[in-house]
Amino acid sequence: MIQYETDSRKIRPGQIFVAIKGNTVDGHDYINEAIQNGAMKIIAEHKVECSVPIEIVKNSFKYLQDKLVMEYSSNLENLKIIGVTGTNGKTTTCFLTYQLLKSLGVKVAYMGTIGFYYEDMQIELPNTTPEILTIYKLLSESLEKGCTTVVMEVSSHSIDLERIAGLKFQIGGFTNLTEDHLDYHKTMTRYGNVKLKLLNYMKNDGTFIVNHDDKTSEKFIKKYANTKTIGIGENSYQILDFNISPDHTNISFQVQNQNYEVVTNLTSKFNVYNYMLTLAICHQYGFDIPSIIEKTKEIYPPKGRCETYPVKKGYAVVDYAHTPDAVEKVIDSYRELAKKRIITLVGCGGDRDPKKRPIMGNIAVIKSNYVIFTSDNPRTEDPEKIMNDIISGVKTDNYEIILDRKKAIKKALDLLKEDDIALILGKGHEDYQILGHEKVHFDDAEEILKYNEKK
Repeated sequence: MIQYETDSRKIRPGQIFVAIKGNTVDGHDYINEAIQNGAMKIIAEHKVECSVPIEIVKNSFKYLQDKLVMEYSSNLENLKIIGVTGTNGKTTTCFLTYQLLKSLGVKVAYMGTIGFYYEDMQIELPNTTPEILTIYKLLSESLEKGCTTVVMEVSSHSIDLERIAGLKFQIGGFTNLTEDHLDYHKTMTRYGNVKLKLLNYMKNDGTFIVNHDDKTSEKFIKKYANTKTIGIGENSYQILDFNISPDHTNISFQVQNQNYEVVTNLTSKFNVYNYMLTLAICHQYGFDIPSIIEKTKEIYPPKGRCETYPVKKGYAVVDYAHTPDAVEKVIDSYRELAKKRIITLVGCGGDRDPKKRPIMGNIAVIKSNYVIFTSDNPRTEDPEKIMNDIISGVKTDNYEIILDRKKAIKKALDLLKEDDIALILGKGHEDYQILGHEKVHFDDAEEILKYNEKK
């Protein structure tokens, strides 16, 4: 058991409580509660009267980070850790890899946007890559239960904030780099450079795999010697051809001058890349290509990633796409599949990068036959202001605004005619909306299922 804890409610007898001052909560205010729950020692940034020994440090977060790395990282070296970074595709790639390795007999865990999975453990996580203490606790517990391998999404925030300090990756992967998180990173150059820092966490004998059809991949190739590539044209894993249907995709590819074909339970062009990165990771892990292909029929996209539902005589698709590039790729992919119209429902989250809003609005109306703009997670921002930002980039009239997401989804489904496709974008796996500071239950897929029940 990790002896450090930052949440006074989770303290167990004999643990050390580290009081960390956050943006909204100050751990120093909960020291007495931690002691009541059994804390034997307190780490704090200033003197507090208490009944157990207290150690004053300059930066309690840095203290915790250093202690975790110093005392526990050596134990985690027994795990094979696979880390995937990139703007889009991390969740799908990691979850597919987790499923494939599991079906191939590996004792494997997954950590990322949709939670933490290992055998009977399924835990919801607040961030794509959680805080360092949560990472260490989950990895240590999984190791104790017999886990040998962990597949984890590695966000740019987690790299920059050193949440992965002390970890060493056996296999790394890069999906793509597109505009996102500029409210934090400010420029695309800085954003890309943070992604490159994942290479600093690779083992000396590790392997890094990149999507070579993304120009940023060249920087990874130049910086890390043992880099493999996926993509169209000359690559370690060469995509020869693919044929996409509404409920599956056929992919032809070549590895070491040998041609292969596989059928996946995935749709869209970007999932061709996600699957190929998954296949490359499993191959570099040590499994042969035919075994990987054989198990591919058992794997499915994670919740909220191109989830497809028949509605009337058309289809509704739920996807997490919430960046300009992701929205464009999703619409383009289904544009190729649609026999008739593409109806897109999309919005933008509040208290996040406002620069992408008009870009997304413009992409949606240009690429779709009709668009319904609605609320995503407005958080503390005025939904009407968010909407004004979105439509400031719109120069056509093939759209309407319905701020109530429930009503917006119903309208999108009402509009569906035979062979139309409705894309319900932005929230994917999320089963809530953040209104102000409150999380309210809301699930896009549930709304589609309810609609179908009434028909």
